[in-house]
Amino acid sequence: MRRRLSVFFLCGLVACPAAPAGEEPQRPNILFIAMDDLNDWIGCLGGHPQTITPHLDRLAASGVLFTNAHCPAPACNPSRSAIFTGRSPHKSGLYDNRQQMREVMPQERLLPAALREHGYFAAGSGKMLHYFIDAASWDTYFPEAESENPFPKTHYPKPRPVSLPVGGPWQYVETDWAALDVTDEQYGGDWAVSRWIGEQLQIDHDAPFFLACGLYRPHEPWFVPKAYFEPFPLEDIQLPPGYLEGDLDDVPSTGQKMARNRYFAHIQKSKQWKQGIQGYLASIHFADAMLGRVFDALQRSPHRDTTIVVLWSDHGWQLGEKEHWQKYTPWRAVTRVPLMMRVPAGLSTSLPDGTLAGSVCDQPVNLLSLFPTLLQLCDLPADERHDGPSLVPLLESPQRADWPHVSVTHLATPGAYAISGRTHRYIHYANGQQELYDIRQDPWEWTNLVASDEHAQVLASFRERSPQTFAAKKEPSVDSLTRLKWEPFTGDAVPASRPDGNPFGVYFENPREEPLELFWMDRQGKPKSYGQIAPGKRTRQQTRPGAVWMIQRPLTDQPLGYFRVGDRTALAVIAD
Repeated sequence: MRRRLSVFFLCGLVACPAAPAGEEPQRPNILFIAMDDLNDWIGCLGGHPQTITPHLDRLAASGVLFTNAHCPAPACNPSRSAIFTGRSPHKSGLYDNRQQMREVMPQERLLPAALREHGYFAAGSGKMLHYFIDAASWDTYFPEAESENPFPKTHYPKPRPVSLPVGGPWQYVETDWAALDVTDEQYGGDWAVSRWIGEQLQIDHDAPFFLACGLYRPHEPWFVPKAYFEPFPLEDIQLPPGYLEGDLDDVPSTGQKMARNRYFAHIQKSKQWKQGIQGYLASIHFADAMLGRVFDALQRSPHRDTTIVVLWSDHGWQLGEKEHWQKYTPWRAVTRVPLMMRVPAGLSTSLPDGTLAGSVCDQPVNLLSLFPTLLQLCDLPADERHDGPSLVPLLESPQRADWPHVSVTHLATPGAYAISGRTHRYIHYANGQQELYDIRQDPWEWTNLVASDEHAQVLASFRERSPQTFAAKKEPSVDSLTRLKWEPFTGDAVPASRPDGNPFGVYFENPREEPLELFWMDRQGKPKSYGQIAPGKRTRQQTRPGAVWMIQRPLTDQPLGYFRVGDRTALAVIAD
């Protein structure tokens, strides 16, 4: 049930009165805004000259903009899990998108739950965690928390793909872009999130609130209303400023392999590079407009002067830099993220004067610090398990020189990470290969200095500050995996395999009371037996994207059906 609020939090810009003895002190409200896959292509960070982000720039100008902020991990799941638990990937063991947060950290207390323990009302909408809500941590959510689906209905075109042809079974289905002939309201999605958040801001709550707003764009697919494409004519699109032909020449082999994931080459071959950039810019423009709706609602609300505003993105995105398209890499284009905070005066004894409008901080910080920072700003006890330092000292004095911390971003393999300092960045792969960059002189990381004698001392300093131990990576349970679609045999020929991509495991489950035989269909469509699956059992089979696996009863030539393997580890349950 939605709680009603009282107006005693309307302290304005003056200090709130102290609470009577024995009562909980009045605490600030928190508006916690996440944007998905947003790199530094916003006006105030200067990442791309054509971007249109007036509302992001408005927030940055009203508080503190962190220009050297980095994500805990360059992927949605480990980054968001780290933000909401305060635990670094190398401490929790949650390193990549395939893992399940509640399998790796079943008892970890999330940020909204911690605030609820101290009287906060926790509400949220949209994507905050990785494709689930964690209903027990919230008072209310839109869509309904019990659904564990954070996405409102969104208009997507049919058929798909629209712009980018499918290069093979390795390709993520959402890698596509198009201008849609719909209004914002007809589009839904982030528009619906912004409407719901705006409604929450108008309520007079009887408790301080933590209100989480998850804007999904510019996450793929880059489908948004055509009005947001119009400011970016295709003939005027500029390539990413960080792109340099031959940029991988001084990158070690592990980095080169990570960079060349086939997407950029396929996009170039399909002559869709500028179209993709256009789609990303349009999606950023749309997300910024939805952010503006939220800010306007806050401005109209009774909580305008009693609400801390925090905005962050879970990680960045590469659009051709270092021949890479997507995320997952250790370079600054992916690890560096927008982070801005506004704290009105008089809300926190830890920061009584609030933040100074227009402040800029270039010290290295990490999104791991958001949880401990909010606890301190709300005058709540610190959690000794948190792995990041509070940012309150930098909110108070953004230009302070005595910040002793670096910012560490962990890759999907334990022992692989990037460290961001104030002037340099260091990359360490699990096999010991390294990179070093001077971001003052080389913000796009074009020149690897790891072999430079002149920078030997800098390299040694990063090595000394590197993490030394890494939690083991817990593989996701079989039951949590994506399920492959069962295709019943209809009499037509079972299709041939078209394997294309790196190998991984798929689990085949036989729920029937009889043994069944597993066949791989070769490239000519001929079956090759891989043995039987006992009744009620599972078997793991190494395979590749595009492979076709056929099921039939032993000693017969009549198929029951088949599975077509996608782009990731999955569970294939035979129809009972």
